[in-house]
Order: sequence, then C-alpha cells, then structure tokens
Amino acid sequence: MTSPSPPAGKLRSALASVLPDPAPWRSSADFRLLWIQGLVTYFASFMALIALPLQIKDLTGSPLAVGAMGAVELVPLVVFGLYGGALADAVDRRKVIVATEAGLGLLALILLLNSLLTEPMLWPLYVVAAGVSALAGLQRPALDSLMARIVPHDQQTAAAALNSLRWQMGAIAGPALAGLVVAYAGHATAYGVTIAGFAVSVLLCRRLSPAPPAHDAEKPSLRGIAEGARYAWSRPVLLGTYVIDLAAMLFAFPNTIFPFLADELDADWSLGLMYAAGSVGSLVLGLTSGWTSKVRRHGLLVVFGAAGWGLAIAAAGWFSNIWLVLLCLGFAGAGDMLSGLGRSTIWNQTIPEELRGRLAGIEVLSYSVGPQLGQVRAGAMAGWTGTRAAIWTGGVACVASVGLLCLALPKLLTYDSGTDQDALRRKAQQEAEGAQEPGAVQPSA
Repeated sequence: MTSPSPPAGKLRSALASVLPDPAPWRSSADFRLLWIQGLVTYFASFMALIALPLQIKDLTGSPLAVGAMGAVELVPLVVFGLYGGALADAVDRRKVIVATEAGLGLLALILLLNSLLTEPMLWPLYVVAAGVSALAGLQRPALDSLMARIVPHDQQTAAAALNSLRWQMGAIAGPALAGLVVAYAGHATAYGVTIAGFAVSVLLCRRLSPAPPAHDAEKPSLRGIAEGARYAWSRPVLLGTYVIDLAAMLFAFPNTIFPFLADELDADWSLGLMYAAGSVGSLVLGLTSGWTSKVRRHGLLVVFGAAGWGLAIAAAGWFSNIWLVLLCLGFAGAGDMLSGLGRSTIWNQTIPEELRGRLAGIEVLSYSVGPQLGQVRAGAMAGWTGTRAAIWTGGVACVASVGLLCLALPKLLTYDSGTDQDALRRKAQQEAEGAQEPGAVQPSA
C-alpha cells in the first residue's frame, strides 16, 4: 500500500487536530451505547419539555402558572441530586440509570393519559414536573460518574467534547422538532413520542456493562454526603471548578431577560435566535475540539472559558446592533463549552471511584443552581438599571469574579494532569480496575 502524498498527509493531520477526537467512541462500547442513548433521550425529552409548559399555558393563560414550574422543580433537584450522588456510590450505577429512565417513561405516560381527558387537569402537570426533576437528580450523578469508569483516563476531554456535541445537537434540533410536533399534532402526540424514546433508552441502557460499587461501599447516608462535601472542600482544584462555574452563571446568565432585550433593540423577530445562539457557538467549538485532547492544563480551560463567557455577555449587553449581539452570544456559548470541557475532565481524572457519585451530586448542584440564581439576578438588575445595563454589568462582574477566584485558588491555574497527584492516583486506580473487573474499561496503550 502506498503512503499518502505529503500534502494529503498534512491535510489529514490538520483535520485530526481540529475535528472532534473519536477515540472514546472507538475504545469503549459502553460509551457508544450511552452516546446513542443520550441522543435519543434528548430528542424524546424535548417533546415533553416543550409540550408541558405550553399545556399549562393553554389551561391557565397565566405566565405565573408557567413560571411556577421552576419553583416545583428546584427543591427536588437539589435534594435528590445530593441523595443520587450517595446512591451512585452504593449501588450498581447501571441499575440506577435503567430504573430512572423507566420512571421518566412512566411519568410521560401520566402526561399522555391526562392530555387525553376531555378536560385535562392542571395539578398532575406540576406533580410530574417535580417527579421528573427528582428522577433527573437521582440519575445524573450515576450517569456522570460512569464516564470515569468506561472511558480511559487520557480520553476524558475527548469524551466530554463528544458528549457536549451530542447535547448541542439535541438542544438545537430538539426544540424545533418538538415545537412542530406540538403545533401540528398536539400535546398527546408529543408525550407519546417521549414515551417511545424512553422505551428505546431503557433497552439501550440494559445492554451496558454492570457498574457495581466498591466492595466496602456504605449505604447512602447524610454522613456519606458530608464526606463527599469535605473531600471537595479539601481539594482547591475541584473547589475552583465549582465556584467559578457558579459565579459565571450567577452574574452572567441573562436568558430570562432576552425578551426585553429584543424589545429594546426593536428586533422581536430575533428572540428565538438569541436563545439558540449560545448552543450554536457551543456546537462550533465542539466540532473543532480535536486540539483539546492534547491539553494537560485543564484548569486554564475552565478559567479562560468562564472569562470568555463573561466578556462575550458583557459585549452582548453593550452593543446595540442585533447581529453583533447574536455573534457575542455565540462566542459566549463557545466559552461556556470550553469551561465545561475543563471541568468535566478534571472531575473525571482526579476524583476517586469510591467518591465519584457523591461528587457528581455536588456537580449537579454547581451547574443547575447557578442558572436559576442568575435568572433572578438578571431580572432584579434589569428592573433597577435597565435591560442592557443588567447584561453588560453582569458580564463584567463575571470576569472580575473569575479573576478574584483565581487569586484565591491558584492551584486551579497550575493544574497539570501529567503531574497532579490526584490525577495520577486516579489513573492508577482505573488501570487496576481495568485489570480486575470485566465491565471496566481497559487502559489505552
């Protein structure tokens, strides 16, 4: 076989350094299953995520009634997210994932049956919303902590990029498809598609390798949750990933005031584009993320990504040209994804297997509570200073807070996966697990 010509070889090398690294897809059958399962679930979930608030709107005509969904979802997410982390360290994570996927399918069935009534009831919609939040809180730590087991240590950044790419594909196409289904086929059809999606997901998840807990794992308890929190607090690198993400979302998450921004810019037609711009920016970075697999200073990804997010949000609030605003929101999405790749890699490369579930529960809180608080901040600031000022000052505050946190937690900046003791210890642990457990991933060559 003849070798490729030098120009062809250079082109192939250049593309490999830019395009997403497919190594996790090739090396782990469980990763492939979870990637496909996640894509199916995203599209199925968006059907219900779009149909549910629209049905509440149709039944009540009240924006307050629709907004109340957030209130009933927050507490179950916090409580069950923490408990789900402890549960993921105590039982087979595959069983948790399968059971919660089946539970989400049953909740979708309740929505379907209610929508078929002559006069659909309102209260079951809130009960299901709270139930979905609780099951998501239980499932997410088991799902997230599984990545550290099924993907080789040096492929964690590539896995995070592929997972983020899957999410962005679902986030862009899912709502659009769901909107069409709800508009032309009704709520019941959307709920039916959701049920079918979760049925497929359960079948895929049942094919995953077993993921049993450590032999000396304790039952879920408050003491166990506290142990995980103490571990996170004692690790400046981990603590930095949590607080920087929380600060970025608290100060610079203006999505709730986008309708007012569109009004001020006299561009009501752009509202949908504002919501989609961040996902488009994340998708572009995901499609060009091959270079991130070669990065070892993942703390810098967290810092630069969060600072870039803040700068882009500040610019979006400052500019008055709608196209520049949309471009800035796209850059913000790219920054958010860059920071997310760094956070995910550090988590999966440094946290011991026996604590992975509990720390994943804390991670759920760090990236879910921040946007909720950020929307409250943005709305309150907009009422006081005006919409655009609330956005650009929030972006500036984000950048300033990232800088201050870097000064307070310098180890995040100097983190290097090739020399960090926690990362090296976790790598050795994974290699030992790969040699002993049939369901665990074998270390890469």
